[in-house]
Order: sequence, then structure tokens, then C-alpha cells
Amino acid sequence: MKVLHEWIAEYLGEKTPTPEKIEELLTFHAFEIEGVEGDVIDVDVLPNRSSDCLCHRGIARELAALLDTKLVKDPLREEITLSETDTVEARITDEKGCRRMGLVRMEGVEIKESPEWLKKRLEALGQRSINNVVDATNYVMLSLGQPLHAYDGSKLSGGSLGVRYALEGEKIVTLSDDEYELSSDIQVIEDADGTALGIAGIKGGKHAEVDTNTTDIILEAANFDPVITRKASQKLRLQTDASKRFENNPSPELIPYALQETANLIKEIAGGEIIGWTDTYPVKQEEVSTTLSVERANRLLGLSLTTDDVAGILSRLGIAYTQDGDTFSVTSPWERTDLHIEEDYIEEVGRVYGYNHVESVVPEKTALAEVNPRQYYSEKIRKTLLDLGFSEVITSSFRKKDKVKLLNALASDKGYLRSTLSKNITEALDKNMPYVDLIGTQDVRVFEVGTVFEKGDGTVEEHFALSWGVRTKQTGYTPKDDTPVQEAQKALEEVLGVELKVSMEKGVAEMDLSALLSKLPQPEAYEPFEKTPDVTYKPFSVYPHVSRDIALWTEGVSADDVEEVLRSEAGDLLVRISLFDEFSKDGKTSYAFRLVFQSTEGTLTDEEVNPIMERINVVAAEKGWEVR
Repeated sequence: MKVLHEWIAEYLGEKTPTPEKIEELLTFHAFEIEGVEGDVIDVDVLPNRSSDCLCHRGIARELAALLDTKLVKDPLREEITLSETDTVEARITDEKGCRRMGLVRMEGVEIKESPEWLKKRLEALGQRSINNVVDATNYVMLSLGQPLHAYDGSKLSGGSLGVRYALEGEKIVTLSDDEYELSSDIQVIEDADGTALGIAGIKGGKHAEVDTNTTDIILEAANFDPVITRKASQKLRLQTDASKRFENNPSPELIPYALQETANLIKEIAGGEIIGWTDTYPVKQEEVSTTLSVERANRLLGLSLTTDDVAGILSRLGIAYTQDGDTFSVTSPWERTDLHIEEDYIEEVGRVYGYNHVESVVPEKTALAEVNPRQYYSEKIRKTLLDLGFSEVITSSFRKKDKVKLLNALASDKGYLRSTLSKNITEALDKNMPYVDLIGTQDVRVFEVGTVFEKGDGTVEEHFALSWGVRTKQTGYTPKDDTPVQEAQKALEEVLGVELKVSMEKGVAEMDLSALLSKLPQPEAYEPFEKTPDVTYKPFSVYPHVSRDIALWTEGVSADDVEEVLRSEAGDLLVRISLFDEFSKDGKTSYAFRLVFQSTEGTLTDEEVNPIMERINVVAAEKGWEVR
């Protein structure tokens, strides 16, 4: 989430650190920072803190705790002064799907452009300014973390809004003019006459859109079940700023504060009168309390904190507590829906105190856990195949067509789960075969260890599989010689001490590794670790390579001598040279070499490679070698 430094400063006042200091504080105590660009700080808020920190107030509150200071402005601790009204009604049909819904009615507003300061802040965070009322709802969402929506009151059939599940096949046109077909597990906001006004928790609809003719509005803020919202968002393939917040379980207690903040902002920039609000809250959020032991916290964190240390950190975080010796009874602030058990509070204490204070201690003895057979034998298989010149690949678990169809495909060519590894291995071999000259081998050898999926009796069954395959220059793309694959099978059987049940076709083998593991003995210890030699990584070229062959009749020289001359004349574009044929006749020897050229700067052309070969031919003639 991107936040503005000047916006954070409204909450922290004079004690607001510089953007660089904020980056340091959050990095070492709370969140990763994706980057700082001027006044904009890109904070990577993880799901466990998204309920309260996907907003400026949440980030500012976090900084206040780390700085051991108070917020100079905190809308979530202000008194709610909105008066109640019976001119609007909030209806909830399923208290699990929608836990709270609040509405505010306003009259006499003027829809126009937002003031410059508001447009500037929204645009700095990648938000497009629409009009003053819509911008106000987006602004408060970015400020407090509660999504809101504004409806044109004149386009509604009455003053009643509700939340219900959509009818199967019901359609709705959203504000972006996209039409969606809904299902009965997706919630909608409805008008008094049952008309769907928006996809609940995700996106508003066109039916009651606020436009330049709007004068009366109804503001809606609700709290939707995170699981239902997330499933609906995935099903529709529609993720929005609102859905991202709802699926991370914000507190229902946010609603009156967000409505009040939005109504006041709209009154300031769009005029009008706040008629009042109504609130439907079937099951109120309960306080979550637990105990926190200082002794247990120190044991888990590897620290030596005192009760005063812990009490101070709890106070900085706004956590209410009572103390009995070294045990605290703690209650989380209502906006922190992520704090439930003792370990949650221990984590809070540790990160605020600073994990950099935890000293590394090497244990005197280590107790080895039971050896994992799958890990043990997978590594033996990997080592065996690697020693035979195979390379391990990791291919996609999704395919365009197969047996197990996904309900919500990631893409048009990823609609099924793979039922075999051999098809992927075949594709990997075909794709890599054109590069044998470049890598200087006579064949391509790859293997994969992974999970495959089959249809069961009303279920999806999966097992661990191993597949390996070989392509050679002789067999090319339609291999019929399984000899190299069979040699690998024999090597595996020798290492594992069992006969393998393998299916083999056209140079690719596959076996059920799960079935094999059930027959192998339980290993007692892992193999000793063998350190690989130090190697230096060199970036590879992304541009195509060019191959040229040259055959020379020579007399009285070795292949190494000829190769040295060819390499010298070929220049820097030569990346590989290999001898692929040699024979003698009438006192002369013929050497055939393949030269592979490649550039790191662009695709080579004949105009670049041909002069090199011509120069090589001239030098060969000068040496008395005859080009065949």
C-alpha cells in the first residue's frame, strides 16, 4: 500500500519522522518497504496486519507505537455525533455474510470537481479523481481502511438499502460499464424494490450512480464476511480496493467513524445537510482477551524482558491490560482483529522491542527429527540423475487440457491439473533441443519430481511422481531409442536397491514415486552433505545463437592445433566450438568443427557472421588446410 508522508504527518504531528526514517522503523519492526519515492512510501502490508494497516491511520498508529508517542489526531477515538434518522433503513438478511451496515442520508449536495488538495493526494496514490462525493469515499477508505459507497437518493425506490444473496444468473452492470452474471453465493446491495445496486464488498453498480445531477445521497458502509467476499472476488475475477480490505477482516466497529468522517468531508467540499444515520448491527464484535506470561515470552523470543518492559510495550500498542505478577490479562484494541492468542501478543512484544536484540545461541546438543523418507529418497534420486548429466526442471502443475478441471482457471491455457509429468518433460525436451549446440552437448537430459492429480470417486487424488527423458541429435524430435532412459533406470534401481515399475515411451519415462516410497525401508539418517564447488554466475544472452560448420583436410596437425587457430580467428562472438567428426585418408586427416556464435547485445545476422567465416577460410588456406 502506498502512503503519503504529509498525510501521515496529519496524524503524528511534529514528531513525524522523515520518509527515510519511516522506512527504517517499519522495516525493522513491522513491514517490508517496496520503495520510497519522494513523499510516497510503498509499504508491503502482509495479510495478518491488513485488517488495520491498509490505511494511513493504521500506518501512523504503528509508527506512534514504535516512536513511543501519541497520535495528535485519531478519528477512531473521537465521539460519534451523528444523529439518528428514520428516513433510511439498513436491512441484513444474513448476519454472517454482512455483520453490520450503516447508512447516512445527506441532502442538498453539489456534485463538482474535488478541491485541488484532494485530487493531488488521490492521484499521488494512483487513484483517479471522479467527483467530490466519490473522491470523499475513496479518501476516507485510504485514510481509515473502511470502504464506502455513495448512492444517488433520487434514483432509489425508497430510503431502504439491504444486503442479500444474488439470484442464480442475476446480472448487474458495474460503474465501469462491465456486466457480470452472478450466482447465489455472491452478495449484492439491493434497493427497497429488490433491484441489485452493487456487488457487496466489491464494486458498485450503475443503477444509482452519483452524477452531476445528484443532490441527495445515501452513504453506505458495511462489514462483509471475508471468506464470502474473497470467493466472490475470485469467482468474478474482480479484485478491487474494497474487496482487498474486506477479505482481510476489518473490524465492524469502523463503520460509524468512517461514515462520520465521510459525511463531514462531503459537507465541507460539496455542501449539503447531514440528515442523520441508521445502523444495523445484529451481533456486536466481542472483546478478545487472553493472558500473556513474561516468562513464556522470554522463552519463545530468547530475551530477558522485565514486566516493566512488557507493560510499556503493551501501553504503546494501545493494548488494555491488568497485571498479576509476571502475567498480564490483555485485551486488544477493537481495530486489531488479528490479536487472539498469547503467541500473537508475544510477537507484538518481540517486534516492537526489536528482534535485533535477540542474540544468537548455538545449542549444545541437537536432537534430529525422524528422517523424512520422501525427502531422503528424492534427494538420492536427484543426485543419481544429476551425476548422469540430467538437469532438474520444475514445470507448471496446470495444463490446457487434462482430466481434473479447475472451477476457477488461472488462464485459458491453465484450466486443468496435470495427471502426468511425462507430457511436461516431453515439452521441455522439445523446447531445449535446439540449444544443444549452444550448450555443447550431444543430447538434452531432464527430470522432474512433482505431484500429479487424478480423478477419484468424487474426489481428486494425487501422488508423487518422477519423470525423466532424453533427446539426442540422432533421434531428434521423434525418438525411438529408449537406451539412455533405460540406463538411468538401471542406475536408480542400483542406488535404491529395488526394481522400478516404469512406463516408458519415446525417450520419456515416468513412475509413481509415492507407491515406491511405501516399499522402501525407513532411512535412519540423512546422507552427509557434500559442498558443491564454488562457481561464478555469468549472465546468459537472451538473443538467438548462430551455428556454422567447417571441415578441413589437414596434414601433420592435431585437432587441438586446428581448434586453437579457429578460436583465435573467430573473435569474441564465438561462444562454443566442438569437434564432431574426424577421419583419416591417404595420409591426411579431416576435422569437422561446429562453431556457435552469439551476441549479448542483439540478434546476429549473416552480415556479421559471414565475414568471420570468410576470414577463417583465408587463414585455413594460408595454413595449407583444404576446406571441404
